[in-house]
Amino acid sequence: MPEFDLLIIGGGPGGYVAAIRAAQRGLHVAVVEKERPGGVCLNWGCIPTKAMLRSAEVFETLSAASQFGVYADNVRFDFAAVRRRKDGIVAELTGGVAGLLKANGVTVIEGHARFTGPTTVEIFDPGPSPVFTDGPRYGAAPAGASTRTVTATDVIVATGSVPALLPVPGADLPGVITSDGAFGVTEVPARLVVIGGSAVGAEWAGLFATFGADVTVVEMQDRLVPLEDKEIGAALGRSFTQRGISVLTGCTVTGIEQSGDALTVEVDGATTRTIQADVVLVGVGRRPNTADLDLKYAGIDTDARGFILVDERLRTTAEHVYAIGDVTGKALLAHVASHQGITAADVIAGHDAGIDYTAIPAATFTHPEIASVGLTEDAARAGGHEVITAKFPFAALGRAKALGDTEGFCKIVAGARHREVLGVHIIGPSASDLIAEGALAISLEATLDELADTIHAHPTLGEIGMEAALTGLGLPIHTAPRSR
Repeated sequence: MPEFDLLIIGGGPGGYVAAIRAAQRGLHVAVVEKERPGGVCLNWGCIPTKAMLRSAEVFETLSAASQFGVYADNVRFDFAAVRRRKDGIVAELTGGVAGLLKANGVTVIEGHARFTGPTTVEIFDPGPSPVFTDGPRYGAAPAGASTRTVTATDVIVATGSVPALLPVPGADLPGVITSDGAFGVTEVPARLVVIGGSAVGAEWAGLFATFGADVTVVEMQDRLVPLEDKEIGAALGRSFTQRGISVLTGCTVTGIEQSGDALTVEVDGATTRTIQADVVLVGVGRRPNTADLDLKYAGIDTDARGFILVDERLRTTAEHVYAIGDVTGKALLAHVASHQGITAADVIAGHDAGIDYTAIPAATFTHPEIASVGLTEDAARAGGHEVITAKFPFAALGRAKALGDTEGFCKIVAGARHREVLGVHIIGPSASDLIAEGALAISLEATLDELADTIHAHPTLGEIGMEAALTGLGLPIHTAPRSR
């Protein structure tokens, strides 16, 4: 007789949400977690970075307060206090997750799990490990470690991902860190090189630049945030350059060397150059955290990159074993993991559930902020769509003017025939909040006409979706019409 109805390996935003939903459905649930609940998002990603970015935003606002008629003298920051605030927020939220699991009757088992069969796992304490690690968070059982075998009717793998390593000479030198390791930096570096201009790299670059670091971003593609619409990436590049951040696109790092107390970063692009840095932050992507799970004993197949293969109901190739979150490689986003967790729990509990990936919003918390959902203009055209695009600038919004934050725009990609919304791309203030309307529009197959006809409160930033839709229809109110 199995000990649990459902055993979840990993207590991140996918795992703990799945546990709560499954318990709500009446299942006897256990979660195996070696470290604090909340996973990468809550401990090393989404929440701590946003807490620190908020401190940077407050510092930047106060430094420019005179433009609002407010005078703040001797504005300064205490990086140790910034980190303490971040730690306090993380501790409060991880404690909250632990309380929710307990309140829902979920058993939490501390340790690392590895498969010994499809629905049988061995759990052990791998011993102390550094809080900020650049490798897999789990290891083999130490000699003499106590173990426990647990069986369940169904199992969910929710072990997430870890930073990808840079395969160049010198990547293992002291001072070369990943996004996880960045939380261990106790002082703002004088000179920082960020390798990778995607969401993670761009956020850290902006944060340290605000606190006074001399920052250089090296990106292999021809623009920053290359997964975003090309106009968004170009706009962020211009913004970074205006803020004094050096942006090197179309470039690769070929090596890192120790030069006294500094690091020398070799960059190859149109020309070859070297950059001196005190810290090098590697943000070139993430890889599945499946090390030492012994997936082969469960019969779980992976793709060539190591991500676990799942169907639309999150079922793996092993019967009664499911996988959710980053480890599936579908979309490495916390909110996707949570939605997958709910879907998998419902399926296991006998409900008809599936997941649709067509309307997944993504956000990058740079300044200006970026958010998007649906197809980029290039992707829509490549997919055979005949499209029209509509843009509206924040500079033409009264609310943005009042806030003193007018950089950026909203771009809508729509079908030319039916005017259905295919994609929404925003760079500017509160983009991460505004994108929800775009996600809903795509989910409901809304058109530009329906967005334009929806009454939006004034003056708000949310008006930008309506205004962009009006522009796309050729009926702009608050921008001049196109020349005829």
